[in-house]
Amino acid sequence: MDIARPDLKTKKQRRAMVWGAAGVVILAGLAIGVLRLKPAAPTVDRSAIWIDTVKRGPMIRQVRSSTGTLVPREDSIELIPAQTEATVVRIRVLPGAQVTPQTILMDLADPQLEQELLNARLALKAAESDYKSLQGTLESTLMDKKASAAQVNADFTQDQLQAQTDKALYELGVISGLTYNKSKSTAEQLSEQHRISQQQIAVNQKAIAVQLASAQAKVDQAKALLDLYEKQAAGLEVRPSIAGTLAPLATPLQVGQHVAAGTSLAEVIQRDKLKAALQIAETQARDIQIGQSSSIDTHNGTIPGHVIRIDPAVVNGTRTVDVMLDGPLPPGAVPQLSVDGTIDLERMKDVLYMGRPALGNENSTLSLFKLDADGKGATRVTVRVGRESVSDIQILGGLQEGDTVILSDMSRYDNVDRIRLQ
Repeated sequence: MDIARPDLKTKKQRRAMVWGAAGVVILAGLAIGVLRLKPAAPTVDRSAIWIDTVKRGPMIRQVRSSTGTLVPREDSIELIPAQTEATVVRIRVLPGAQVTPQTILMDLADPQLEQELLNARLALKAAESDYKSLQGTLESTLMDKKASAAQVNADFTQDQLQAQTDKALYELGVISGLTYNKSKSTAEQLSEQHRISQQQIAVNQKAIAVQLASAQAKVDQAKALLDLYEKQAAGLEVRPSIAGTLAPLATPLQVGQHVAAGTSLAEVIQRDKLKAALQIAETQARDIQIGQSSSIDTHNGTIPGHVIRIDPAVVNGTRTVDVMLDGPLPPGAVPQLSVDGTIDLERMKDVLYMGRPALGNENSTLSLFKLDADGKGATRVTVRVGRESVSDIQILGGLQEGDTVILSDMSRYDNVDRIRLQ
C-alpha cells in the first residue's frame, strides 16, 4: 500500500519556484545588459563621401556669384531717338545685324518738316538778299560822304597854300593886311570843315558796321534754323554713329507707326565693349571693394577682370557687382550671355585650412568626422572654423595639419560618434 508524502510535493514546488525566480533574475540582468550596450558603428561607403586633408599655407578668400550675365558697358551703347514727330515708312535692318555709321536702319517721313525746311531755305535767301541790299545802300551813302569830304579837303589844301602865299606877300608889303587876313580866315574855316567831314565819315563807318552786323545776325539766325531743319531731315534716314550690333527694342516699331520726338528708334551695342554683372549674396558682398581682381567664366573661356561698381541696393537678397573685363572676349560672347564669376577678397598667409564642408558657415563651430590613422573608421570631433572662401575654409581649432576629415553631409549620422568605412 502506498503512503502519501506531502512534504516531498512541497519541496518540489519550492525548488521550482526558486529555479523560476533565478531564471527571471537572469533574464532581467541579460535584458539590462543588452540595453546598456552601445549600438554598433554604422558602415559608410567610402566612394560615396567627400574627404579632404587639412593643409597649411596661403589661402585666397573668394566669393562666387549666384548668377551673372554679360551686359554692355555704358560707353558702348547708342540709343537713337526720333528728331521730330514722324511716321515709319520702311525698316531696312532687323535686330542682331551688324551695322556701321553708313547703314540706314529705317526711313521716316514728316511732311511738315519738309515744308519747314523749304521755308527755312527761302528765309535764308531773303536774309542774305537783305544784307547785300543794305550793304550796297550803306556803301553808296558812305561814298557820297567821302566825295564831299574829298572836295572839302581839296578846297582846304588850296586855301592853305593861298594863305601861305598871302602871308609871304604881306610880309614883303605887296598886299595889304586886309587881303592877308581874309585868306587866312578862309583857310581856318575850311580847316574846321575838313575836320568835321572826317568825323562824319568815321561815325558813318561805325553806323554801317552796326547795321551790317544786325543784318548778318538775321542771316546767321536763318542759317542756324536751316541747319536744324536739315539735321532733322537727315534724321529721317536713321543711321548709327558707331559700328556694332543692332539690339532689339523693348517695344519694336512697325511700318506705318507714328512716333513722337524723342521716341527710341534703335539701339546699337558695341559687342567688344561688355562687362560682367554678377549677383552676389548680400552676406558675401560686404567684403567686396572697388578694384579687387576677378575671374569671369563664359563657359567658353575665362577672362580676368576687376570690380568697378557695387550696387548699393539689395534685390532678392543679392547685390549687383560690375566687373570690367581686362582680357579679350572669347568667341560667342554676346550681351545677356550667362557667366559665372569669382572675386578675390584677400590673400591669407600661413593659415590652417581645408575644403568647405557641405554644412556649416564661417566663424562657427562644426561637428565633423575625422578619419583614423588606418582609414578604416572615423570619429566625430568638434572643429572651430574662421573665414571661408569659395572652396576652402580656415581652421581655428580641433584639427591639425595632415588630418583627414569627411566634408560631405553626414547629418543622417548625428546620433553616432563613430562610423566604419568600407
